[in-house]
Amino acid sequence: MQLTGTPFLLLTIVLVPVSIVVALLLWGRVRGPKPFQALSRIVMLLFCQITAVLMVFVMVNNANLIYGSWDDLLGTGSHVRAVPNLQAGPEGGDPGNDAQHAKVIQQFKPVDDPKVPGDVRTTDLKGQVSGVDGEVLVWLPPQYDDPAYKDKSFPVVELLPGWPGSSKTWFGTLKVSEQLKPMMQSGQVAPFILVSPRTTLLDDSTDTGCADVPGKVNADTWLARDVPRMVLDNFRADPSADRWAVAGYSAGGHCAAKLALEHPDRYRAGVSLSGYNDPAVEDKSLTAKDPHLREISNPLNILKSAKNPPKTSLYVSGNKGDGLEAGEALKAAAKPPTSVTVQETGGAHSSDVWKPMIPGVFTWLTGVIPVRH
Repeated sequence: MQLTGTPFLLLTIVLVPVSIVVALLLWGRVRGPKPFQALSRIVMLLFCQITAVLMVFVMVNNANLIYGSWDDLLGTGSHVRAVPNLQAGPEGGDPGNDAQHAKVIQQFKPVDDPKVPGDVRTTDLKGQVSGVDGEVLVWLPPQYDDPAYKDKSFPVVELLPGWPGSSKTWFGTLKVSEQLKPMMQSGQVAPFILVSPRTTLLDDSTDTGCADVPGKVNADTWLARDVPRMVLDNFRADPSADRWAVAGYSAGGHCAAKLALEHPDRYRAGVSLSGYNDPAVEDKSLTAKDPHLREISNPLNILKSAKNPPKTSLYVSGNKGDGLEAGEALKAAAKPPTSVTVQETGGAHSSDVWKPMIPGVFTWLTGVIPVRH
């Protein structure tokens, strides 16, 4: 039974009145010594409370897709098959033009979750370079199958969830494809291919910080090389870095800014919604625990230490104390051709803030990503 499935949700709802009825029926029938009677009734009350808390948890989790599976919730699923030493290997460059690249054609299927639209597809990808295995969700714009576009390649946006978070969240909670489809059809927004890869990779559900951590995980390589390669192998995606962007919210926003500044040869733009610069904001991040990783994973440090200002455009949003200051620091440090747009927001650190921002964010992306005719 799936964690986010309707059957499990219905089960938790049914268990609440059942637990109350059971407690009422058995309350006066408990026999034995007084301590035993008292303990039995405490257990009944606890059972009622547990079922109620479980129901609320499942409702909240289903609404926000914080945990996409039992493995994510329990921390029982590792997606790291190997941790190759990449320091001696090739770095940078177009992920579609690696001489060692063995082309892999993936099989795609519908996402088994009622909250995710039926036109979103998923595949299980084995990362050839990173040693990471995980699902990747893909949505194709309405123009993709239009005969008028049969010879056209499409721009791509990678969508990163927060931590903890699921690759389904952008589609299931933020409704990104449902919001953008009519805007793409009307020409308000460019016809982007949307790609959401798994970012929770370790069996203890530790936040990887989207970094390559020696001996632990090659999360950066998974996101910036293996996932783009898969997209280029299987779809008419434009290989030019000028036609790629990466976007995220919360911890995913931190990752988006980091990846965009770190790999200007792969991404033209990055979007950070309520993200942060210093990895130590997330105390369970692997990059926060190592002083060197903490320094080199900070988008502000990446920007300041670059030999040449990267040709990168950033859109950073946040409330005071929740991402705004990070965006202002990046804007102050940016020099052409780097540009930073900062948007102050209100409200809590939640999907209720990020969801209505999607049309504006993708309108901005459409202005940044050059249109090819």
